[in-house]
Amino acid sequence: MNSGGSAKPRLLDQVRDALRVRHYSYRTEQAYVGWIRRFVVFHGKRHPSGMGAEAIAEFLSSLARDRDISASTQAQALASLLFLYRHVLGVELPWVENIVRARRPKHMPVVMSRTEVKQVLSELRGQYWLLASLLYGSGLRLSEGLRLRVKDIDLSRLELIVRNGKGAKDRITVVPASIVGNLRHQLEHVRLAHDEALVRGYGGVELPYSLEIKYPRAHLDLAWQYLFPMARPSRDPRTGIWRRHHMLDDTMQRQVKEAVRRAGITRPATSHTFRHSFATHLLESGADIRTVQELLGHASVKTTQIYTHVLNRGGLVVRSPLDLG
Repeated sequence: MNSGGSAKPRLLDQVRDALRVRHYSYRTEQAYVGWIRRFVVFHGKRHPSGMGAEAIAEFLSSLARDRDISASTQAQALASLLFLYRHVLGVELPWVENIVRARRPKHMPVVMSRTEVKQVLSELRGQYWLLASLLYGSGLRLSEGLRLRVKDIDLSRLELIVRNGKGAKDRITVVPASIVGNLRHQLEHVRLAHDEALVRGYGGVELPYSLEIKYPRAHLDLAWQYLFPMARPSRDPRTGIWRRHHMLDDTMQRQVKEAVRRAGITRPATSHTFRHSFATHLLESGADIRTVQELLGHASVKTTQIYTHVLNRGGLVVRSPLDLG
């Protein structure tokens, strides 16, 4: 920020500070700052303090009408602007009305059969295979799998703890017994790599919230190391410190995309498809829907119920008239 202190950089710096104080992820920080910047530019670089709900409605309507964005993208833009007004400008806005709503299409989740899951997994190698096995075997989101730390795995109880999942909630889910040996090998790999990183001076990792202040050397402990670390250290974009970070999600997404292609699956399966398949296959095998809800970390069972519609018989106890003879 220059010494002249132009309004735009000052505002965005305030937004970043407010997000970091509330422990928002770096990716969310980038998204919120991006939407606020677009909002300001859309209104001719006017300062948001001189605008309000009508300006937000005009901006969001333009996104839906002129850019044909998805409903979830429009919701993220609205959340960004409400955060700006509430937590940075200290203004509580009335409910934003008269918005042209982006259409929210009802998509059924893509689900692979058990055979297809095995085919895709057989096309992956090393830690990519292991991570994909956890996405399917434990019902994890990709971000949750990448953020797993050594301390979150309990092989004796076949459990793992998902920390700060969607909705900032922790939950416990299962560890597949069939990959325990592979997980032990990965944990040993992490230990050896961590020992080398300590010698080379970049053995620390980012700690959640204010733990780094409370426990100044905890970032060097093996327990806090990521289960799937990057091969090389990277510079923390917020602090500039060289640290060990987890594997990038884009890297895993590319690996899965190639594995799906090689397996000959033509449907648009991604890393998240493993989670959909986990839920569907559990319900197919007779698991209670409330149990599946807890394993997935859904706030409402209504979210979990979507998987009853993608079971082998569509979730309906009927047969096609063509099969009735």
